[in-house]
Amino acid sequence: MQRAPSTTAAVLRFLAGSLAAIAVVVVGSSFVLREVATDEAERDTRQQVQLEGRLVESAGLTDGVLRGDARALRRLDDVVVGQVLVGPVVRAKLWTRDGRVLYSDEPRLVGRRFELGDEEAELFKTGGADAELSDLSQPENRFERQEGELLEAHTVIRTPSGTPVLFETYQRFSSITDDRSRLLGAIAPPLLGGLAILLLFQVPLALGLARRVRRGHAEREALLRAAIDASDAERRRIAADLHDGAVQDLAGVAFGLAPLADDARRRGDEDAARVLDQAAGDLRGGVRALRTLLVEIHPPSLASTGVEPALDDLLSPLAAAGVATELHVDDAAVAPGAHDALVYRVAREALRNVERHAQATSVRVDVTRDGRGTTRLVVHDDGQGFDAGQRARRGEEGHVGLTLLDGLVGQAGGTLDVASQPGAGTTITLEVGGA
Repeated sequence: MQRAPSTTAAVLRFLAGSLAAIAVVVVGSSFVLREVATDEAERDTRQQVQLEGRLVESAGLTDGVLRGDARALRRLDDVVVGQVLVGPVVRAKLWTRDGRVLYSDEPRLVGRRFELGDEEAELFKTGGADAELSDLSQPENRFERQEGELLEAHTVIRTPSGTPVLFETYQRFSSITDDRSRLLGAIAPPLLGGLAILLLFQVPLALGLARRVRRGHAEREALLRAAIDASDAERRRIAADLHDGAVQDLAGVAFGLAPLADDARRRGDEDAARVLDQAAGDLRGGVRALRTLLVEIHPPSLASTGVEPALDDLLSPLAAAGVATELHVDDAAVAPGAHDALVYRVAREALRNVERHAQATSVRVDVTRDGRGTTRLVVHDDGQGFDAGQRARRGEEGHVGLTLLDGLVGQAGGTLDVASQPGAGTTITLEVGGA
């Protein structure tokens, strides 16, 4: 049996789990908002680059740019620098279909040739616009690396003669991050507020549930105690009935057969005398067996005699079967104690297992009690032992005596340890009581 769960601990665990869930929601929302803001920015950037492209196409682009005419490039540069490179836009380029830079506000790029990406080349066929995060490791972007993370956008525009060229802009991604932060700042307060209100509503429910669980645990403990008390009462009744009925009758019959055997022997009827002696011996053996069974069914009054005589009676069947037995009860533990009944139950179950399963040649029982009132029982045998798998299988087969006792020990605030290995015997240790 487990200890009753703490209501405070259960509620604290619930709060910790809820706060962790809120943290996951906040972190997850941040990632989602980043994706949403990025997608939104890419859409806005595609629209923006098309507007800027039409501006450049109508106000600054001439066929002279295709030939590298200085006057045409200056005119284009005035339009780009004055009306395009504003706000977050930090770079503009104009490309031919074969990847030559016709214009850039960075003069060192003009006339250089780089390989266009598949998306950029496709725009010459389909038109429209495209936007994506810049790969600043590419050689055509080496002059933009100091700007940090950038979003590049492309669209195809045409010179007055109808020659298509690719117009490209670069925008700082920090502007998108700022949008995301503003979006998160707008969403976070109501989101966190809603979660906090939900949490506040759930705390009383969790508290009530924890209290119900604790009450249920207490009720189960009470039922277990009642079942144990009822079992003890039934054991006492059965033991009393056997002692006052069958045991006394068998003892009387055995006592009455002895004179009959003597009479038969005096008459010289040895066969009858031998049969009567055998019957009397069998009856006396049956009486001893029944008395041993009575001790197992219900021990003597532990409150009046203490635990030592009761444990000695438990060891008697093992000693009669040829097992070497030792019992050591220190002086402090001889006097009756508050947990003697529990000590007896654990010892009885341990010795019953020794008799039925251990195949032991010796068994030792030690009972001590320290100055704090802690009673310690150790039952050790040199039998075949078992592993965890064997114990589990025994439990599945219905051998759950020690498992049930573990619940009683836990209820009494004690500990029960079962240490065993195949071929190395078994040691069962009980500690109960104390400050």
